Amino acid sequence: MQCYLFVHFREKTIPAGEQVYFGLSRDGFHWEEVNGGRPVLWAYYGDKGVRDHTVVRNKNNGMFYILATDLSLAYGMRNQYQSSWRNISRNGSKCLSIWESPDLVNWGEQRLVRVGTDGMGCVWAPDVIYGGNGEYILHWSSSHVSDNYERKRIYYSKTRDFAEYSEPEVLYQKEDSGIIDSAMYEENGHYYLFVKSEGNPARIIMLKSAAATGPFERVRAFDEGMERIEAGNYEAPTAARTNDGWCLFLDYYGVKGAGQGYVPFVAGSLEKADFKRSDSEFSFPYGFKHGTILAISEEEYTRIKSFGFDIDDYGKY
Repeated sequence: MQCYLFVHFREKTIPAGEQVYFGLSRDGFHWEEVNGGRPVLWAYYGDKGVRDHTVVRNKNNGMFYILATDLSLAYGMRNQYQSSWRNISRNGSKCLSIWESPDLVNWGEQRLVRVGTDGMGCVWAPDVIYGGNGEYILHWSSSHVSDNYERKRIYYSKTRDFAEYSEPEVLYQKEDSGIIDSAMYEENGHYYLFVKSEGNPARIIMLKSAAATGPFERVRAFDEGMERIEAGNYEAPTAARTNDGWCLFLDYYGVKGAGQGYVPFVAGSLEKADFKRSDSEFSFPYGFKHGTILAISEEEYTRIKSFGFDIDDYGKY
């Protein structure tokens, strides 16, 4: 039986919110908290907080990796970033936080890996997809000094071991606006890339390519469906393949507090891209924020659910 792990953070104005949380599901529709709704991992290095998580199973060595934006608003927004998102975009971390595990419960210590170049601003929202020939495509969004950090682009690097990375290249850029929050999936030999467009339109858009590194073109059928939702209030797309097709989750941030979190859209295939919002079929224990879903086995589900994640054990590190 296929189950699902959702690795995410929680939007709180205290440091505990910007850490690593797990959610579990047996069907991709109904989700439960792990570890009593408390973090399962804590960021002690870099900005001492993490957001925008992704999780991947490495086919080359069987290891699992969690990567995340190295950023804490709780610690840093008033401090080194002077309450300015623009300052974060320009001067934020060029590193990603990464953890690795052989079994999804025993995780090594947090590492910082630099993937951004000197000309880039903050490295935001990593995502990973297998690109073939033993290589994984790590992609993220960054602004760049070349246009005075005005528009974010999606960059990518290749890796086999999540220790060494190729020099970054542009994966996709939009000429009339910045783009952030990339998430990529393969279906029937084609690669589908979701990104948040910051303008024209200020919505999630979907792109398609025959290769994981592009070139990509817009999927207009998806645009038509997204016209039914309010602009400027959704980000952080993540998706999961289910028995009936695909579930696309978009992170709603149009209100403050408890109303934030993921909302679901379902479609029979990525090719048709006929996503329809379907709140009544889903349930979440609280507002999951920007994360990624990994398909796991029943055995892995049980192992995570029953494990005691003791982040208070200082001797562990």
